[in-house]
Amino acid sequence: MPDYGHQLEFGVFLTPDASSGPRVLELAQLAEVLGYDLVTVQDHPYQARHLDAWTLLSAIAARTTAVRVAPNVANLPLRPPAVLAQAVATLDILSDGRAELGLGAGAFWDAVAAVGGPRRTPGEAVQGLEEAIAIIRGAWGLGANRTVDVAGSIYQVKGMHAGPVPLHDVQIWLGALKPRMLRLTGRLADGWLPSLGYVTADRLGELNAVIDEAAERAGRPAAAVRRMLNVFSGHEYLRGSSTHMAKRLAALTLEHGTSTFILGSDDPDELARFAEEVMPAVRDLVDAGRSHTVVEPVETTPEPSVVEPVETTPPHRPPLPAPTPDNGARLSASMPWDEASRPTYAGPQSASYPNAAVPQHLVDIHDHLRSELATVRDLVDQVRHGSVSIGAARSVINTMTMRQNNWTLGAYCESYCRIVTGHHTLEDRSVFTHLRRSEPDLAMVLDRLQEEHVVIHDVLEQVDDALVGLVGAPSQGAEAISALDELQRALDLLTDTLLSHLAYEERQLIEPLARHGFG
Repeated sequence: MPDYGHQLEFGVFLTPDASSGPRVLELAQLAEVLGYDLVTVQDHPYQARHLDAWTLLSAIAARTTAVRVAPNVANLPLRPPAVLAQAVATLDILSDGRAELGLGAGAFWDAVAAVGGPRRTPGEAVQGLEEAIAIIRGAWGLGANRTVDVAGSIYQVKGMHAGPVPLHDVQIWLGALKPRMLRLTGRLADGWLPSLGYVTADRLGELNAVIDEAAERAGRPAAAVRRMLNVFSGHEYLRGSSTHMAKRLAALTLEHGTSTFILGSDDPDELARFAEEVMPAVRDLVDAGRSHTVVEPVETTPEPSVVEPVETTPPHRPPLPAPTPDNGARLSASMPWDEASRPTYAGPQSASYPNAAVPQHLVDIHDHLRSELATVRDLVDQVRHGSVSIGAARSVINTMTMRQNNWTLGAYCESYCRIVTGHHTLEDRSVFTHLRRSEPDLAMVLDRLQEEHVVIHDVLEQVDDALVGLVGAPSQGAEAISALDELQRALDLLTDTLLSHLAYEERQLIEPLARHGFG
């Protein structure tokens, strides 16, 4: 079968374990730090040991900023399509367009029936799925005052008001195995999402052919359906070294068009190893295959052999990013630490960089934090410059403008604080521990970075306190100006400390991360 040419994507498939909810959230944050594209969770509402998928996905979206989130896959018999459409659209709106919908016709019918759901035949399940897609897509349709009518044998809606509309074109991925479901996937879906184990590599060709034929009969190109796969490192097809796994996954892309691989694992070490060793190698092999060049992935721990000449910049290793410069400009009268006393570390003089792509993830995260900080400062400027008119508006009966503006400012800042704190917590617990083991001489720098994390956390609390003071202050007058001044002071201090810290961290950690990865 052909390579459909889709850009490669990688995701994680986490267990929604109710006994360790905070750990699930940390794994989702770790996935974002490691550069995954997707975070997905299974949806079995009858499973007492599982967290509710939609509540969990909402929490994950609130704790992250870049990864897309999706059920893998949503249990349609227990989630009415009209309600499901609103849930997906709401999550997409609140996550800035990061929600997708994996959807299944249903399984484990005894369990579904035990919690009050329907028991359907295979034919009824597929028919219900087709009708549900019509309702969901209708609910997401554009246009004012639209109504949706679907007169199905399983689901019926008449005069249903469409909306809310998602921020982006949400994809619907179907977990399909049998011919009728595969044909439905070809006709209507944006993606096909089976699991390795339920399908085998040698059967992907014939299953893809069913989807392709159905797509073409429906007037769609075969490439309209992204081919996805849940994968597990312990499966016999992938079991072995990172190099072996990368070759196998790249072959699935080049031979069968699979372009999204979602790793099922709750092991942070495995998530890191896959991100650092497998994902870059798969991309290199697929790029080489598509350009008809030959590239062999490098083994992580090669056996001793004849030493080959090393190229200064190997084609499969991107150059290291440059640390973001610190111009030394400060908004506050004083800093809570002495920048001149920071320890520095030069590292090995002739280091190789087996994880050369990793530091870019750190810089990307830092750039996002810098961008968000600029947005927060702009929001505060808007409140300050509009304080008189906003104060007048607060005195008007039934006028909620100032309250809404304060709520927006507060929610945005609180969300930003959570992002920064989450990022630092991951560094302290995972990344820094790994670097201490890998490069002991870096310890003084890591100690200083952790000390600065504590200081920044205290500054973030000052921002929170200033926000509380602003909301509780009168709408105008000296107290209002004083509250805004205090918020501005706290934000200035946050700007100085955070930007200084991020620049220092990049200067010290880009090369160690390129040597050892995130861990």
